[in-house]
Amino acid sequence: MSLDNVTSQRKLEHLMIALNEDIEGGLTTWFEDIRFIHNAITEVSPNEVSLKTKVLGYSFNYPIIIAGMTGGHRLCARINETLAILAEKFHVGIGVGSQRVAIENPELEYTFSIVREHAPNAFVIANIGASEVAKKYTLNEIQRIIKMVEANALAIHFNALHEIVQPEGILSFRGILNKIRYLSQTLEIPIIAKEVGCGISKEVAIKLSEYGVSAIDIGGAGGTNWAIIEYLRAKRLGDSLKMRLSEMLRDWGIPTAISICEVRSVLPHIPLIATGGIRSGLDIAKALALGADLVGIGLPFLRAAYRGIEEAENYFTSIINELKAVMSLVNTDNIEGLRKVPLIFSVRFSEWLKQRGIDPIKLSRSRQI
Repeated sequence: MSLDNVTSQRKLEHLMIALNEDIEGGLTTWFEDIRFIHNAITEVSPNEVSLKTKVLGYSFNYPIIIAGMTGGHRLCARINETLAILAEKFHVGIGVGSQRVAIENPELEYTFSIVREHAPNAFVIANIGASEVAKKYTLNEIQRIIKMVEANALAIHFNALHEIVQPEGILSFRGILNKIRYLSQTLEIPIIAKEVGCGISKEVAIKLSEYGVSAIDIGGAGGTNWAIIEYLRAKRLGDSLKMRLSEMLRDWGIPTAISICEVRSVLPHIPLIATGGIRSGLDIAKALALGADLVGIGLPFLRAAYRGIEEAENYFTSIINELKAVMSLVNTDNIEGLRKVPLIFSVRFSEWLKQRGIDPIKLSRSRQI
């Protein structure tokens, strides 16, 4: 089997596992460690809440990115089409999965370009892995990736854990920061540094900012767990070494809620996307209150889109209704106001911040319980 067919087949395997298996586990997001203070005298009803926001020069109707998940197989194309229709209807952002497979096999470009075809006005994010950027792809190939979806931004995803536990993983990361600096000075669109399930620490955030990224997608722990996915694949392949490694690392990473705090403590103004285990309007509200500008949602949209556009629209409408309800209950009708409401952190959450030298009072005017 040729390399491009191997990659396409792996895309399909990842997709089917995500659709059919329990791939969440290990660390949680730690959003459960945060509480809002109920405002009994709220004057805001849910239908008065505005969720409009502007990030990276684009006006979003809702602070949501449909996270980059798939592409590279005809079934992926159908899902991407549904997700694109959703993004266009609600005027939100949308990413695509890693476009490496389309560079290896141009016949698969349509599984990604279909997004722009059905979302002509959406904020579309191209996507490629740090290992490919560091050692493999030239500027011309990066520009092909961008042109493929007529992207508004380029996500470079950092997935060291995934590469390490994946039987076919590429273990080549050296030189990525210098390549990012070069691309940030050369490309006409912003670069988003994106983790895929292990979170971004404050030290890494500073380094990424110094090398020219325009935004950070923390991709924290608590949602889709790639160690679990690759454990299931390794089990099918009979690869006992990768099974053992994946099992050991299933609890690795920084919880999403903590990662927001880590990044915001050192970079108060950089555009920040909170992805990783966001499942409800309450999760969205907590992420925004901690300082995220947008939230990225992956697995729930993937599974809904597989069942069809109606399911995807129903899920989207549900989480928006939930978010507006929460904002009503804390008496704010806009996202900026949400960042000013009091929060309560659990002891373990506060202890993490304390050990990391992050002041929770300065961060979000919170008190320890």
